[in-house]
Amino acid sequence: MKIKQNDIVKVIAGKDKGKTGKVLRCFPMENKLMVEGVQLVKKHVKPKQQGEKGRIIEKSAKIDVSNVVFFDVESSKETKVSYKIVDNKKVRYSYKLNKEL
Repeated sequence: MKIKQNDIVKVIAGKDKGKTGKVLRCFPMENKLMVEGVQLVKKHVKPKQQGEKGRIIEKSAKIDVSNVVFFDVESSKETKVSYKIVDNKKVRYSYKLNKEL
């Protein structure tokens, strides 16, 4: 996966199309991400102690990597991420912005 944790991404497909958010967790085996404020689902929580009420909470669910694209905050552009070898090290690179990430 070319998108890593703490990257800023923009959603390009689905019900949250156009939203941007920070990647909270990556699931490379499933090819999915968890993005802050995107793909919110409601979860019913039972009371844990006596006298406490049950409640409904909203939390982020997984979204497929193919539905997001890397978003550069400095230039406010979305770009594809690729790899390039610089000084015998593999680094993430953006050809559209012509810089290392």
